[in-house]
Amino acid sequence: MTRTIKHKAGVDLVVAPRRYVLDTILATAAQRAGAQVRPGVTVTGLRRDGRGRVVGVLGHDRAGARIELGARFVVGADGLGSRVAGLVGAAVDQAGRAGGAAQYAYYAGIPWSGIEFFVAERSFAGVFPTHHGQACIWVSTPSADAKAVRRGAGSRLEAFDQLLERSAPRLAERLRHARRTSPVQGMLRQPNQVRQAFGPGWALVGDAGYYRDAITAYGISDAFRDAEEEETAALVRYQRQRDQALREVFEITCRLSAYPPVLAFVELQKQLGGAIDKEAAALAARPVPGERRLATA
Repeated sequence: MTRTIKHKAGVDLVVAPRRYVLDTILATAAQRAGAQVRPGVTVTGLRRDGRGRVVGVLGHDRAGARIELGARFVVGADGLGSRVAGLVGAAVDQAGRAGGAAQYAYYAGIPWSGIEFFVAERSFAGVFPTHHGQACIWVSTPSADAKAVRRGAGSRLEAFDQLLERSAPRLAERLRHARRTSPVQGMLRQPNQVRQAFGPGWALVGDAGYYRDAITAYGISDAFRDAEEEETAALVRYQRQRDQALREVFEITCRLSAYPPVLAFVELQKQLGGAIDKEAAALAARPVPGERRLATA
């Protein structure tokens, strides 16, 4: 079946950018907005005042020179293994089943017509076209299946090929005429968890605060949504809005990552589409961060 993306809430396309492209765009936009961008800095600790409030970070640059930066607020946007989350002891408020694996590699050399999904028993695979004529080819399975195949394979690539052949044989056949342009990457066991979002002088956004199985492929969208809060005085509202926004998709993700029979899996995917539509409409109704609103009489 083929579906065209409908124009809803100002969105008429779906994209899967390479991270090195997206990260460059974000860093450039931050600089233009007045931020000082310091690449190559590794954060190793946090500064606190006499009351225990976080007031900055400690770290070092590429040359190993010590760096100490003060801040009114420290925002941890440092991924699933967030150092900020660990240093502040951010609690996991909600944890779902952690039983899914996701693996991927990039390919070039053949045409890609759009985003593709392949559903089979205990697997979900697909194609995300991206930059420079390449596509991200991915396969999601239960962790037990991925680990079993990995143990019996001679390499990570061989295991990936076996899983893809089992999950989407037509796609695997097409890839025999393509050129792999990256190593195989991924995780054999993905958590589904929601962390405490903020505390005195700190906040977490993106995967640092909330991670779910990649089977729903919505992590970067989550991160953009979380980053929209402008004043950290509104952090209580931020956590409430974040938890409300993620609840339905989080629950669907946990059910999908249990890999129910194909018909039930497809029905959950339809529910996911509806949940994402509702979230897109809610986000579109918000004011654009940083954009001044003019009163009219």
